[in-house]
Amino acid sequence: MAKRKGGAADAAGDGNALGRKEYEAALADLHVELVHLQDWVKATGAKICIVFEGRDGAGKGGTIKALTERVSPRVFRVVALPAPTEREKSQMYMQRYIPYLPAAGEVVIFDRSWYNRAGVERVMGFADDSQVDIFLRAVPLIERAIVGSNVRLLKYWLEVSPEEQTRRLEQRIKDGRKTWKLTDMDLKSYSRWYDYSRARDAMFEASDTEFAPWHVVRSDNKRRARLNIIRHLLDTVPYERIARKKITLPARQKAGGYRAPDYPYRYIPERF
Repeated sequence: MAKRKGGAADAAGDGNALGRKEYEAALADLHVELVHLQDWVKATGAKICIVFEGRDGAGKGGTIKALTERVSPRVFRVVALPAPTEREKSQMYMQRYIPYLPAAGEVVIFDRSWYNRAGVERVMGFADDSQVDIFLRAVPLIERAIVGSNVRLLKYWLEVSPEEQTRRLEQRIKDGRKTWKLTDMDLKSYSRWYDYSRARDAMFEASDTEFAPWHVVRSDNKRRARLNIIRHLLDTVPYERIARKKITLPARQKAGGYRAPDYPYRYIPERF
């Protein structure tokens, strides 16, 4: 992606509806291709690292779920690190992330990443200007080293509009299934839209490189964003289909005199 002097636009997406059936049919086809990608990664020892960044409510979690729900968690590993410990705070900043980078035959997905320093840590005051400046100068060097070790690094920024972010966060307040997604930090961050815009612009300026570019995704329409990201991933990685042996179920053994015991199994209540 060519470097943008003006940064990514604050407005995102056009809100065009995508029906559930159409979405699920397209996602099912992409899931089949992701399985082929998985086979290729295992067979070739490829190393893929995917970074998802964006504002609260941009759709990172749902995208990661759509990406991983039909593949093996032993190949596609999701990394979502908690707040650093006191020991980790004293380390070189990137040190806590390096152990999670992929080994051969792995796809590692970061649900937020080392770019926390350029985003939430900067905006919320957890890192001072000097620490952020050191990070922004160092990150292209570190990512060049990552790419130089044959890791395919893909960085996605999910761009949500302020109106859609508000709608989603309000939905979290009302939906008992989603209240856990709304933290005190999210509420504090919500009011600082333009601080995050400035932080994003500085991050892009420093780290949108030819060898590790940022890919911007309009995410006001969650379904379209998910499909577009998975399609882009599949188009970007030069995987090939690995031939598989035809699978047939073997015949089951004969009972050989086995009889089910008269045992008082504790079945759960069947309420549905």
